[in-house]
Amino acid sequence: MDKVNSSVVSEFVLLGLSSSQELQLFFFVFFAVLYVVIVLGNLLIIVTVTSDNSLHSPMYFLLGNLSFVDICQASFATPKMIADFLTEHKTISFSGCIAQIFFIHLFTGGEMVLLISMAYDRYVAICKPLHYVVIMSRRTCTVLVMVSWAVGLVHTLSQLSFTVNLPFCGPNVVDSFFCDLPRVTKLACLDSYIIEILIVVNSGILSLSTFSLLVGSYIIILVTVWFKSSAAMAKAFSTLAAHITVVILFFGPCIFIYVWPFTTYPVDKLLAIFYTVFTPILNPIIYTLRNRDMKAAMRKIMTYYLRSKKISEIPLVRNSLY
Repeated sequence: MDKVNSSVVSEFVLLGLSSSQELQLFFFVFFAVLYVVIVLGNLLIIVTVTSDNSLHSPMYFLLGNLSFVDICQASFATPKMIADFLTEHKTISFSGCIAQIFFIHLFTGGEMVLLISMAYDRYVAICKPLHYVVIMSRRTCTVLVMVSWAVGLVHTLSQLSFTVNLPFCGPNVVDSFFCDLPRVTKLACLDSYIIEILIVVNSGILSLSTFSLLVGSYIIILVTVWFKSSAAMAKAFSTLAAHITVVILFFGPCIFIYVWPFTTYPVDKLLAIFYTVFTPILNPIIYTLRNRDMKAAMRKIMTYYLRSKKISEIPLVRNSLY
């Protein structure tokens, strides 16, 4: 079967987001700027969390890991998509296509579990504050991160087990900007209905179960805060509203594409942009710019960097005077 794959279909053609030359130039600039912002923004979070001792807490440890996953998630296909805007013939090798399928399910599956871990951290902090230090120990946080990667790995390997040995013997045009699993499976030279059902069930169980757990945890938090005070309720709702926005923008497209009856729609490409590009850029904005401690730590780092730079320039000024 591998021999058939490698000899008959050696590459796939990606149609991208648009065939218009003017739009492709606009998309090139737009997504190039977005990608740079994603990488720099999430790197800034990682550097801030690791370098500032006041942020060495479970919440920020999980936030730093989320930023790392966001960088990975934005990098599995976005750089190639940006480069393809400048080329007329957009192709990807068979092995490159399988690699994209592997990484997208690894990172999205891991991020789903990581978001649950962050919701659990907030649940313990708000509902069981006296036991927070004991429950959310360093060991617990490490285990939660390892579980997120393990779930992502199991999820993506199970998806690949349905796909990697499919016979591709002719059609090789993928109507997307990356190798989207539903669209690639449609190109197989056999009746893939059973495989499509297995893929839907696999993705559906992970997406719907994690989404339900997240919504349930937010409801529990809001109900718990409701009985404390109206001020606490308003503060909790303001914080959770931003988190819920990210969850909806991340899970909504995933559920529509992978849980809905296995039919591809033109809007799928737009929805795929949300969880591959827009979600990784929203996380730094929502989890950082709305966080007082993170903003204070960033200002401290910037002040220290600028002060160190000025001090290093003083000897150069003195030498120039002599």
